[in-house]
This record gives sequence, structure tokens and C-alpha cells, in this order.
Amino acid sequence: MTVSASRLLLRELPSLAGSLPDFDPATAAETPQAQFVTWLREAIAAGIREPHAMTLATVDTDGRPDARVLILKDLDERGWHFASSRHSPKGRQITASGDVALTFYWPAPARQVRIRGTAVDLGPDAAAADFWARSAEARANAALGRQSQAVGDEGPDTVAEISEATAGWAVYAVKPAIVEFWQGRSDRRHVRLRYEAQEGGWSTTRLWP
Repeated sequence: MTVSASRLLLRELPSLAGSLPDFDPATAAETPQAQFVTWLREAIAAGIREPHAMTLATVDTDGRPDARVLILKDLDERGWHFASSRHSPKGRQITASGDVALTFYWPAPARQVRIRGTAVDLGPDAAAADFWARSAEARANAALGRQSQAVGDEGPDTVAEISEATAGWAVYAVKPAIVEFWQGRSDRRHVRLRYEAQEGGWSTTRLWP
């Protein structure tokens, strides 16, 4: 069997190389939010670029998966927050099905956090606060209401149409059901800790690599 050039190229790339941090599940925080903040602070201290970038996965009305990279806006007991237009593809997909997943990956320490849960609209006050905290350029783009349209398509041009577009802005919190923390190891004996939501708290389970 002929080995393709791309396979050879990929096989030559190193993975999980260098000195990696340890993770002892016995010392993990009681909640996944608290454990996430610990890892996020360590990523920031290590100088990792855009440690708040995350992949949001949704499904469309035909059940086909879709994913894109967003920026985490906040984190609290309600979950992991992000903002979007309700009229964008992801906004429409969330309206049809709130089942979503988030993934954070920080290559330098070989750490990954996976979150599965439900996207909950936090309402107009949260949306307005996020919208007006954005730069003038970001607000102007949101007001056009053209996200994911083909270039050349017309967006709103009247005050009423722009107001309608900005009224579609939303902040969502992903209420977690399952959160997994993954610490890579160069010997491939990766450390995996899963939090599962229970009534009144969380259970934790150590998983095989």
C-alpha cells in the first residue's frame, strides 16, 4: 500500500512533546467551573495566546453537526457564556435545539476541557450589556445583521431595520451536564476527569486514557 505524502507529513509532526504539567484528580475543585478557572489562570500566566477561545458545536435542523471558534465572555454558576446574533446560523440552530458542546484546547500544557450541555438565552439585559461593551467596529458589524450571508447581499439600511438586527443580539450560557478535563502526557497515560451534574452538586469519575 502506498503511503500518501500527507500521511508522511503528519506522522513527522510531534505531539505532546516537551515538559507537561501534572494533574492530580484528587486535588480537583468541587465544581467544574472552579477547576476551569484554575486551568484558565494557569494558561494566562503561561502566556498562551487567546486562552479564552473555544469551539462551539451545534446541530442543524437535519441533525448535522456544525462548529466554529468563539470567545468565552464570562463564566459563573449558570455556565460558560458567549454572544451571538439569534439570526446567525448558530443562533438559529440553538433556537431549534439547545443541545451544544464546547471545547477548549491549550496546546502548550496539552490540556483540553470539553463541556456538554444546554445553551440558555440570558435575556435582553445581558444582551444589551454585552452589545454596548463591544468596540464601535464590532457594534457596527452586528448592526448590519449580515453574519454568514454571501458578500454582496444587502443588510438593513434603515434605523428600524438596524434596531431589529441589534435586538436579535443574545448572550447564551451553556448550562453544563458533563464536563471533562483532559491532561495530556507524553507517555500517553493521559489523565481524564469527568464531572457529571447531579441534583444539588457534582459527581466526579476518573476515566481511562
